[in-house]
Parts: sequence; C-alpha cells; structure tokens
Amino acid sequence: AVLSWKRQWAWLGAVVRKPRVLLGFLVSALLLSGNWVLYVWAVNSDRIVDASLGYFMSPLVSVLLGYVILKEKLRPLQWLAVFMALGAVLWLTWINGALPWIGLTIAATFGIYGLLRKIAHLGALEGLALETILLAPLVLTILAVTVLNGDNGFLQASPTSQILLVLSGPVTAIPLLMFARAARRIPLSLLGLLQYISPTMQLLTGVFIYDEPFDGARLTGFVVIWVALAVYSV
Repeated sequence: AVLSWKRQWAWLGAVVRKPRVLLGFLVSALLLSGNWVLYVWAVNSDRIVDASLGYFMSPLVSVLLGYVILKEKLRPLQWLAVFMALGAVLWLTWINGALPWIGLTIAATFGIYGLLRKIAHLGALEGLALETILLAPLVLTILAVTVLNGDNGFLQASPTSQILLVLSGPVTAIPLLMFARAARRIPLSLLGLLQYISPTMQLLTGVFIYDEPFDGARLTGFVVIWVALAVYSV
C-alpha cells in the first residue's frame, strides 16, 4: 500500500531481470524469517532472557563482519568495548553450562542479515517489500497446510488475540524499515553496538514482567556489556 501510494513499483521490473539480486534478497528473507520464528518461539517458551543473549551477541557479529568484510576501522577504545562485550558474552555462555544455541542462532542470522541489507542495491522500503514477496509463496503454503490439518492457531484464537497478531505485522515491519535504512547510512560497527538497546529491553521484560530467573552471575555479565556500550559511546 505504501509503495502504491508513493508510486514506487518501477524498481520491481528491473530487479526481476537480476537473478543475483533476487538470490541475495531471498537469502536475507530466509535469515530474517528464521531469526523471527526462533525469537517468537523463545518468547512463548519462557526463554526471553536466552533470546536477549542472542541479540546481545548479534552486534558483535556485526562488528566482526564490518571489520573483516567491509574493512571498517575501529579505534583503540572501540576495540576495548568490543573485547569487554565479547568477554561478557563468553562469561554468560560459561555460567549457562551448555551451548547457548538459541542465542548463537539468533546472533548469526541477524548479524548476517544486517550485512546483506547494508550491501543491498535497494532502499529500505523496496528491500523489505521484495523480501516479503519472495517469502509469500512459502508462507502461504505453510498456512494452507496448517488450515487443512486443523492446526492453524490463528483461526482458533480469540478475537482479541487475532487483532493483536495482526497488529504485530506493522510492529515488526516499521523497526525493520528503520534498521534497513540505518544499515545503509552508518558504519556497520556502529550499527552493531547500537543494537544493545533492544536486548536490554528484552532482558528487562523477561526479568521484571515475566519473572524469568536472573541470578547474580548473569547480572555480572550483562553489567559488563552495558559498561562496554558506555565505553564505545565515549
């Protein structure tokens, strides 16, 4: 609807004739959808704190990708902040006593997604629209199968839940548009560390609203990450 209102559909015809661009956006769409499905599963499985760990690690992936692939330079204090955050993530991994597969998967998928959107040849709105178009056949097929099997939770939900689920669409899309635009305007390393804001909010939600366990050892790791962000900001 927004693209039609702005009369910005001309790009689609040009993109269809570029298989490499289509493939790149298909990969980014699959990364994003996989990341979001895992995040929603974690939230519904009382693993919000574990999901927040993934988004705390994601900026480190962005910083690493920015340095290795895009040849972005970091100042000494910025390196200090990165190593502090990395140490905190390793500490959190160690005290969990097991491989944090939720966090690692979320971090890897979203970090690579950010890189692909930064080097993409389309703007934020057009890119998100193309990702949605490419995913639509797969999603519609899955929905059709769940309806035929009687497993579609949306149809069985209350009207209030249905409305909230529909509203989660724009609540998801608007931040993604802003993220894609930011990825093209600022260094990937800076974008990565700014992403600490979101997992901090997730962590606070999990601990104070949904009463998920958060002991002193975990708190230590998160405090170090917050200090690292302050050092980077300075």
